[in-house]
Amino acid sequence: MYRYQQIAEWAEERIRDGRWPAKTVVSEVKLQNYFGVGRVTIRAAMRILRDKGLIMTLPGKGSVVLEIRSNGDILD
Repeated sequence: MYRYQQIAEWAEERIRDGRWPAKTVVSEVKLQNYFGVGRVTIRAAMRILRDKGLIMTLPGKGSVVLEIRSNGDILD
C-alpha cells in the first residue's frame, strides 16, 4: 500500500470515529509535518478523502470535514 493510501485511511478513521467532527479544518501543512512527507503525497491522500465524500476542498480556503450520519453515511 502506498504512503498516501495509508494517510488517507488514517484520516478516514479519525473522521468516521468522530475525532475529526464535521467542519474540522484539515491542514495539509500539518499533515505534511506530522507524517514527514511531501505536498504531493498529502494531496493524493486528500483526493481519496474527497472522492469518498468525507471532505470538501475550497480553492484558497482549505479542506473541511463533511457531516456524517451516525450510521456512517455521508449527509447530502
